[in-house]
Amino acid sequence: MTEKIRIHLADDHQVLIDGMRTLLNTVDDFEFVGFSLNGSTLFEEIIANKTDVLVLDISMPQKDGIEVLKEFKEKGFPCKVIILSSYDELKLIKEVMKLGASGYLTKQCAAEHIIEAIHFVNKGEEYFCNIVREKIFNTATRDNIKVNKYNPTVSELLTEREIEVITLIALEYSGKEISEFLFISNNTVETHRKNIMKKLKAKNTISLVKYAIKNKLIKA
Repeated sequence: MTEKIRIHLADDHQVLIDGMRTLLNTVDDFEFVGFSLNGSTLFEEIIANKTDVLVLDISMPQKDGIEVLKEFKEKGFPCKVIILSSYDELKLIKEVMKLGASGYLTKQCAAEHIIEAIHFVNKGEEYFCNIVREKIFNTATRDNIKVNKYNPTVSELLTEREIEVITLIALEYSGKEISEFLFISNNTVETHRKNIMKKLKAKNTISLVKYAIKNKLIKA
């Protein structure tokens, strides 16, 4: 029998918690173990109910999401954390990721992405909903990229993340810079690069740049 993923919700709106709880309870490998309306005792509650994944709002009374993350970072993270927020400012997104959050969803896209997000972060991966991902990517590349993820030639061969990585490689971003912009590890960047080269049968970085220009991922 597969071990269930234990989930705790922290948000100051009971209606949102009730709706999210109903949704999560439809997933066989999820177990809803608790909720909090403020962050004051969240660390102790997470420890007590052996939470695997915490879905955390930024705006809460007594102790907000930023303060909770700072406490977790200081004491040692007791679980994976997904931020669920009404805000999508890039500065805030970067701040919570630096503090150790594993994912970021806006409340606008929560219902569509929360199940997938929980599965991803529980496996040790990062997760961003499309709204957040596009904001990070477009800002990071300073609008110098002409990304067309719906180009059949490209999208049928490469995943969305691979398209992001090859575009940044073609713009001469280093592996470290790519990892920071996309909030993934250097090892993950290298894995994506190897997969891209294998799929394109490319021999070197120059081949990747030529492919990106030919398929209008960047301006020539």
